[in-house]
Amino acid sequence: MTYLGIDLGTSGLRALLISGDGTPIGTSEHHYNVSHPHSGWSEQDPAQWIAALEAAMADLRAAHPAFADLRGIGVAGHMHGATLLDETGDVLRPCILWNDTRSHLEAAELDQIAGVRDLSGNIVFPGFTAPKLSWVAKHEPEIFARVAKVLLPAAYLNFYLTGAYVADMSDSAGTAWLDVGARDWSADLLAAGGMRRDQMPDLVEGSAHAGELRADLAARWGLNGPVTIAGGAGDNAAAACGIGAVAEGQGFVSLGTSGVVLAARDGYKPAPETALHTFCHAIPNRWYQMGVMLSATDSLNWLGRITGTAPRDLTAPLGETLQAPTDLRFLPYLSGERTPHNDADIRGSFTGIGADTTRDDLTRAVLEGVAFGLRDSFDALRATGATLDQLIAIGGGTGSRYWLKLIATVLGVPLSLPKGGEFGAALGAARLGMAAATGADAETLMTPPDLGDTIMPDTALRADFDAAYAKFRAAYAGIKAVQ
Repeated sequence: MTYLGIDLGTSGLRALLISGDGTPIGTSEHHYNVSHPHSGWSEQDPAQWIAALEAAMADLRAAHPAFADLRGIGVAGHMHGATLLDETGDVLRPCILWNDTRSHLEAAELDQIAGVRDLSGNIVFPGFTAPKLSWVAKHEPEIFARVAKVLLPAAYLNFYLTGAYVADMSDSAGTAWLDVGARDWSADLLAAGGMRRDQMPDLVEGSAHAGELRADLAARWGLNGPVTIAGGAGDNAAAACGIGAVAEGQGFVSLGTSGVVLAARDGYKPAPETALHTFCHAIPNRWYQMGVMLSATDSLNWLGRITGTAPRDLTAPLGETLQAPTDLRFLPYLSGERTPHNDADIRGSFTGIGADTTRDDLTRAVLEGVAFGLRDSFDALRATGATLDQLIAIGGGTGSRYWLKLIATVLGVPLSLPKGGEFGAALGAARLGMAAATGADAETLMTPPDLGDTIMPDTALRADFDAAYAKFRAAYAGIKAVQ
C-alpha cells in the first residue's frame, strides 16, 4: 500500500508518494503564478492548483508503479486564503491569499469587537480569512451575495478530490471564525464577520477520514482500490507532523521566505497580546503556537538584488566562525511585521552605515536583524510557558552555517539539522493520509527525522548578542516614532 502527501504552496504544488513503512518513493512538483492586480493585493486562480495536481498525478503514475496501490491522501495548504464558491461549487473570484493586505481596515474593526480575541485565541491579522470576506462584502457585494461556501486552499483540494466540503481544525484556526479552544466553528465569530455556519465546510481532525476519492479520479489515475482522503492540515501544522513536533517541548525554527518559530503545545494557551498565532494542531487534543516574521530569507534576497549578488555569495565570505555583533542595525520589516508588532505599515531600515561599511558588513547586519526578529518570537513563546530547550532548523536559510550559529547564539538553544531526505509538509500530509486510511494512532506516525549536525550557541558571545538585541529593540521604537 502507498500513501500520498500533497503540499499546496503559494508558488507551486509538491506531491510525495510514500510506502506503507513511510519510506519516500517519488515526488513531483509543478509551479504556478501569483497575481498582484493592485499594490498589497495577492491572488491566485484555483484552476492552477487543479492543473498542477493533475500534472503531478500523471508524473507519479508514469514513474512509479506503486502509485496504483494508493490508499490514503493528505493535503497540506497555505493558510488563510479565501476561495469563494457559489451554490453549484463554481469559483466566484480568484482566491485572496494569506499575504494579501487589502483588508487591514476590516481586520482592525473585527479585532476590536468584544470577545473576538477570546474565542479565536488570536489577533485578527489582515492575512486571516474573516477580514477578507468583510472586504468582499464591502467592495464586491454582488459576489458576496452569491457566496455559498468559503474554502481554504487545502479544503478546496479536498472538495476536488471528494466532492465534499470538509476542512481540518489546524487550517480553519487561521480564519478568525473558529473557536480554537473548542475546535469548532463559533456562531459569535461568524456573526461578527457577517457569515453563516452553512457557508463553512464540515470539520474533522487532520488525521481523520474526510471522504473517499471520487471514482472518476481514481479511474483516470489508474488506482486499484478505494482511497481515503484525510482532513489534512495547514502548512505549518503539516511541517510539524513531518518533523515529529506534536508534543510539548518539541518545535522548530523555519528559515524560509518568512521566518517561523513553532512550539507544539499539549493544551490550549492563547496569548493574542503577544501577536503569536495559537492554532489547533493537525492531530486531536493538541495545539501549537508560532511566531511569524514576514521577511527572513527574503531580507537576504533583497540585499542580493540591490547588490547584484546571489544570497549564497553574500554569506560565503563570512565562513563558519561567528563574529561579535556588528555596529550596524538592520530592521527586517520589508513587508511589515506580525510577531510581535502586528504592524502592516512598519518598514525596515539600516542605521550606522559609514564610508568604511562593506558588503560583508551589510550582510552580517541583515543576518543579525533576522536572528533578532526570530528572538522576538522565541521570547514570546517562552513567555507563554513553552519549553524549548532545542529546536530543529529547517528551510533554505539553513544552508548558511554562519547564520545557524548566529541564530543558535541569539536564541540560546542548540539547533539540530535533519540529515536529509523528507521531513516537510508533504511528508506530514502523507502521514495524515496514512492515519486516516489505516486507523493507526496519528501521534505514533509523527516521528522525527534522523538528525545530523547540532549547532551549539557560542556562549562566549552570548552577552554581546544580548546587548545587541536590546539595541535592536530600541531601534524599532525609534523608527516607529518617525514613520
